[in-house]
Amino acid sequence: MINGDLQQSNISPIDIIKDFQSIENLPTHIAIIMDGNGRWAEERNMPRIEGHKAGIAAIQPLVDSVINSSIQHLTLYAFSTENWNRPKSEVDGLMGLLEKAIFKDASTLHQKNIKLNYIGNTTRLSANLQSLIKKSLTLTQNNSGVNCNIALDYGGREEIIQAIKNIIDDNISSKDINEDLINRYLYTANIPDPDLIIRTAGEQRISNFLPWQSVYSEYYSTETFWPEFKPRHLLDAMRSYSKRKRKYGKL
Repeated sequence: MINGDLQQSNISPIDIIKDFQSIENLPTHIAIIMDGNGRWAEERNMPRIEGHKAGIAAIQPLVDSVINSSIQHLTLYAFSTENWNRPKSEVDGLMGLLEKAIFKDASTLHQKNIKLNYIGNTTRLSANLQSLIKKSLTLTQNNSGVNCNIALDYGGREEIIQAIKNIIDDNISSKDINEDLINRYLYTANIPDPDLIIRTAGEQRISNFLPWQSVYSEYYSTETFWPEFKPRHLLDAMRSYSKRKRKYGKL
């Protein structure tokens, strides 16, 4: 991974859009591990839930910044299967924030032609949250703009295990199993593999995020906590990606 942050703090949204459009070799699918909400809050002597609030608020500007670029897919790691192990009060608070965000922001994203998708085992979520997810999917299903994929109660190992179970249940012969077949049984069926995976808050691990899909993804790490991750930081990641040569095992 490469660490880096764009130092300019006074770039206007219009300039950022122009900069995105000027970069050659942009990825078409970016996935982001949104890390550091709790630490951001703790450094400010605030409750961790305030960090999650700030983290959710950071999403909309980022989506806006990629609308007019060649980026077609944006996947955000919102809640992992392991996150259930956090204190119940924090989990309950985060779930409440997600309900409010989906209820409030789905119509805004729809107006911007964003298509929402959710990957993960959403059956463990509350009935109200599941209902909101279904409504947001229905609302945005015919949109043709950026595909915004929310990884919610997502775990890569669980995804692969569930795919294997479904293949067995469908009585598919072992001789017919190949990469294309497995891809069709994953949560991410019909979603291309990520070209670039960004992780905030300085961590250097993937944390059970898209292990099958990321075998040839480029990685980028920034010390910036997620609540402070702005479109200009995304632009910095894009510039780093544009300079790389992807070989896929070839010379």
